[in-house]
Amino acid sequence: MSIFRYTLQVGDPEGGQFEEVEALVDTGATFTVIPAGVLQRLGIDRKERVRFQLAEGNVIERDIGETQVRVDGRVVATVVVFGEDESPALLGVYTVERALLAVDPVGQRLVPTDALLMTAL
Repeated sequence: MSIFRYTLQVGDPEGGQFEEVEALVDTGATFTVIPAGVLQRLGIDRKERVRFQLAEGNVIERDIGETQVRVDGRVVATVVVFGEDESPALLGVYTVERALLAVDPVGQRLVPTDALLMTAL
Protein backbone atom coordinates (compact mmCIF):
# COMPACT_ATOMS: atom_id res chain seq x y z
CA MET A 1 0.00 0.00 0.00
CA SER A 2 1.26 3.47 -0.89
CA ILE A 3 0.05 6.77 0.59
CA PHE A 4 1.02 10.32 -0.35
CA ARG A 5 -0.79 13.65 -0.96
CA TYR A 6 -2.19 14.76 -4.32
CA THR A 7 -4.35 17.69 -5.38
CA LEU A 8 -7.34 16.88 -7.57
CA GLN A 9 -10.49 18.70 -8.61
CA VAL A 10 -13.94 17.32 -7.95
CA GLY A 11 -16.65 18.49 -10.30
CA ASP A 12 -20.39 18.49 -10.52
CA PRO A 13 -21.87 15.58 -12.51
CA GLU A 14 -21.90 17.67 -15.73
CA GLY A 15 -18.28 18.78 -15.25
CA GLY A 16 -19.17 22.49 -15.31
CA GLN A 17 -17.95 23.47 -11.83
CA PHE A 18 -14.92 22.07 -10.02
CA GLU A 19 -13.60 22.40 -6.48
CA GLU A 20 -9.98 21.69 -5.56
CA VAL A 21 -9.35 19.04 -2.89
CA GLU A 22 -6.11 17.75 -1.40
CA ALA A 23 -6.36 14.00 -1.02
CA LEU A 24 -4.23 11.14 0.17
CA VAL A 25 -3.44 8.73 -2.68
CA ASP A 26 -4.35 5.43 -1.05
CA THR A 27 -3.78 2.26 -3.05
CA GLY A 28 -5.59 0.38 -0.29
CA ALA A 29 -8.84 2.29 -0.95
CA THR A 30 -11.14 1.13 -3.73
CA PHE A 31 -13.06 4.39 -4.27
CA THR A 32 -12.28 8.08 -3.89
CA VAL A 33 -13.58 9.56 -0.62
CA ILE A 34 -14.55 13.24 -0.56
CA PRO A 35 -16.02 15.12 2.42
CA ALA A 36 -19.82 15.05 2.14
CA GLY A 37 -20.05 18.84 2.38
CA VAL A 38 -17.99 19.28 -0.80
CA LEU A 39 -20.10 16.73 -2.71
CA GLN A 40 -23.34 18.33 -1.51
CA ARG A 41 -22.16 21.82 -2.60
CA LEU A 42 -21.49 20.39 -6.06
CA GLY A 43 -24.96 18.84 -6.26
CA ILE A 44 -23.82 15.21 -6.34
CA ASP A 45 -26.62 12.77 -5.55
CA ARG A 46 -26.30 9.84 -3.19
CA LYS A 47 -26.98 6.74 -5.33
CA GLU A 48 -26.67 3.85 -2.89
CA ARG A 49 -25.31 2.77 0.48
CA VAL A 50 -22.27 0.45 0.39
CA ARG A 51 -20.41 -1.56 3.02
CA PHE A 52 -16.68 -0.87 3.38
CA GLN A 53 -14.09 -2.79 5.33
CA LEU A 54 -11.58 -0.54 7.08
CA ALA A 55 -7.87 -1.38 7.43
CA GLU A 56 -8.31 -2.45 11.05
CA GLY A 57 -11.14 -4.82 10.05
CA ASN A 58 -14.20 -2.81 11.09
CA VAL A 59 -17.07 -2.61 8.61
CA ILE A 60 -18.90 0.69 8.01
CA GLU A 61 -21.54 1.88 5.57
CA ARG A 62 -21.24 5.01 3.44
CA ASP A 63 -23.23 6.54 0.61
CA ILE A 64 -21.72 6.66 -2.86
CA GLY A 65 -22.44 8.77 -5.93
CA GLU A 66 -21.03 9.41 -9.38
CA THR A 67 -19.40 12.55 -10.70
CA GLN A 68 -16.52 14.03 -12.70
CA VAL A 69 -13.01 14.55 -11.33
CA ARG A 70 -9.97 16.17 -12.88
CA VAL A 71 -6.81 14.20 -12.16
CA ASP A 72 -3.50 15.12 -13.77
CA GLY A 73 -5.31 17.18 -16.41
CA ARG A 74 -7.77 14.41 -17.32
CA VAL A 75 -11.48 14.69 -16.61
CA VAL A 76 -13.04 11.31 -15.89
CA ALA A 77 -16.31 9.99 -14.54
CA THR A 78 -15.86 8.12 -11.26
CA VAL A 79 -17.50 6.80 -8.13
CA VAL A 80 -17.13 8.93 -4.99
CA VAL A 81 -17.82 8.09 -1.37
CA PHE A 82 -19.55 10.65 0.86
CA GLY A 83 -16.92 10.91 3.61
CA GLU A 84 -17.02 12.54 7.00
CA ASP A 85 -16.40 16.29 6.76
CA GLU A 86 -13.56 16.15 9.30
CA SER A 87 -11.82 13.21 7.62
CA PRO A 88 -9.19 13.57 4.89
CA ALA A 89 -10.11 13.01 1.27
CA LEU A 90 -8.74 9.82 -0.32
CA LEU A 91 -7.93 9.24 -3.99
CA GLY A 92 -8.72 5.55 -4.50
CA VAL A 93 -7.51 3.10 -7.12
CA TYR A 94 -10.77 3.08 -9.13
CA THR A 95 -10.32 6.78 -9.99
CA VAL A 96 -6.56 6.47 -10.53
CA GLU A 97 -6.99 3.58 -12.96
CA ARG A 98 -9.98 5.26 -14.66
CA ALA A 99 -7.69 8.23 -15.41
CA LEU A 100 -5.13 5.79 -16.91
CA LEU A 101 -2.60 6.62 -14.23
CA ALA A 102 -0.39 4.43 -12.05
CA VAL A 103 1.06 5.11 -8.63
CA ASP A 104 4.82 5.66 -8.36
CA PRO A 105 5.32 5.11 -4.61
CA VAL A 106 9.04 5.95 -4.67
CA GLY A 107 8.57 9.24 -6.52
CA GLN A 108 5.26 9.82 -4.69
CA ARG A 109 3.49 10.79 -7.89
CA LEU A 110 1.00 9.56 -10.46
CA VAL A 111 2.34 8.53 -13.86
CA PRO A 112 0.54 7.90 -17.17
CA THR A 113 -0.01 4.27 -18.09
CA ASP A 114 -1.62 2.31 -20.88
CA ALA A 115 -4.93 0.54 -20.43
CA LEU A 116 -4.76 -3.25 -20.37
CA LEU A 117 -6.84 -5.49 -22.59
CA MET A 118 -6.82 -9.26 -22.72
CA THR A 119 -7.72 -10.89 -26.02
CA ALA A 120 -9.24 -14.33 -26.40
CA LEU A 121 -7.00 -16.82 -28.12
